Amino acid sequence: MLNLERLGLINFKNVYRNLPVAKLIEEAVKREEGVLVNNGAFNVYTGKYTGRSPNDKFIVDEPEVHEDIWWENNKPISVEKFEKLYNRLIAYLQNRDLFIFDGFVGADHQYRVSIRVITEYAYQSLMARQLFIRPTEKELQNFVPEYTLIAAPRFKAIPEIDGVNSEAFIILSFTKKLIIIGGTQYGGEIKKSIFTLMNYLMPKKGVLSMHCSANIGKDGDTALFFGLSGTGKTTLSADPERFLIGDDEHGWSERGIFNFEGGCYAKCINLSREKEPQIWDSIRFGAILENVVYDEATRELDYTSDKITENTRAAYPIDFIPGAVQSGIGEHPKTIIFLTADAFGVLPPIAKLTKEQAMYYFLSGYTSKLAGTERGITEPQATFSTCFGAPFLPLPPMVYAKMLGEKIEKYDTKVFLVNTGWSGGPYGIGKRINLEYTRKMVSAALKGELDKVEFTKDPIFNLNIPASCPGVPSEILNPRNTWKDKEEYDKTAKRLAQRFIENFQKYKDVSEEIKNAGPKG
Repeated sequence: MLNLERLGLINFKNVYRNLPVAKLIEEAVKREEGVLVNNGAFNVYTGKYTGRSPNDKFIVDEPEVHEDIWWENNKPISVEKFEKLYNRLIAYLQNRDLFIFDGFVGADHQYRVSIRVITEYAYQSLMARQLFIRPTEKELQNFVPEYTLIAAPRFKAIPEIDGVNSEAFIILSFTKKLIIIGGTQYGGEIKKSIFTLMNYLMPKKGVLSMHCSANIGKDGDTALFFGLSGTGKTTLSADPERFLIGDDEHGWSERGIFNFEGGCYAKCINLSREKEPQIWDSIRFGAILENVVYDEATRELDYTSDKITENTRAAYPIDFIPGAVQSGIGEHPKTIIFLTADAFGVLPPIAKLTKEQAMYYFLSGYTSKLAGTERGITEPQATFSTCFGAPFLPLPPMVYAKMLGEKIEKYDTKVFLVNTGWSGGPYGIGKRINLEYTRKMVSAALKGELDKVEFTKDPIFNLNIPASCPGVPSEILNPRNTWKDKEEYDKTAKRLAQRFIENFQKYKDVSEEIKNAGPKG
């Protein structure tokens, strides 16, 4: 019935398909994949890989897709190497138990994609169940997957034989409609490889695929939050006064916004009920935690500990969030927020962008990589990640940027740049901008309260900074005011502006209007 023979899976032991949450947790406990902790969540340690491993991700260089792929950003692997590695993976899975999740990506039925996730760990199947869109019983009866993902963490590649860079691999074949993952059990690899798939498929259907969260206000106004891991995307979109559509991946079609997923994958380092009540309360039975330190005797969690990694994670279904939009669909956005965590402490906490500036900062995707998000990153580092998600973009960046500009203009969407990073100095000297102030600034942008205030032009970054914002001390709105040494601020700001300019030189097919919208140096 499952037609696994087409994948070469013939001599498997047992197949567990779309098990309910309780049974998957029973299987995971029985197999000692992790432990139940005091709040009812299932906590696992992912071993060597506690974050994504970008150097181990490949796209199969197939004739059918070769001209489409942005190869400067994606590592190719030959069809022959892929097939040999795939055959070894299938041989490894013979006579083993397999867990299958059949479901969907894309809340809008017009654009959704059916996926099958095959894993060797029970908890990974639970994670797929909680993160993707769960089918109804009727949909499951005649389910046919368009794309299949196979994850086998205990199967390790041999670089000198397989043409990869380490024991871990994440490989996408768009032609064969296959994704294979091995050597790593970090859950983010499953999630983000499916996102990469959507970033390939959706633009071809006229849908802008976006690495962003989305929510809806009480008046039905939709907002998008772009940003890399650790910039506050999940935290700021989980607003008690608004209704969450989704926390990470969305499409923008002619019909409006729709969530790709059915769950959330939140960072939980230093998580507290006071600051992030919705995320805190969502971590309960049915949720999966990755690499959170706990007390062996009491099973009490220590969210403050980075003993294993700062990239501690929680995966849970979106309906764990009170008031979440169950349809996963919203109207065209009235407001877009670009989030960045500026480790230099020179970008303003909020600035309003023109359409051209929006395209410039979207293409730039500036932030600071926070510790633990990728292996080997132990402290914040300034980085530019195209469209706030370069590792997941298989197509050239202007494909996404042009679509964004067209939609901003067509639907008269307002765009703001919000810095959730440092103020009063760079990382190590200044302080992280107060989360409550950030919430008030975002709220003011969403409610249109900033439409009524005066703006001043930043001479270096060419940004429009509000002179005031309700509930926020006006002196922090201009970052230069927060530095004791103003000359040092100017030097640091100019150095960062120069990095923007140098980074943007790689975009050859960009209009002069967009180029001139960026920092002046």
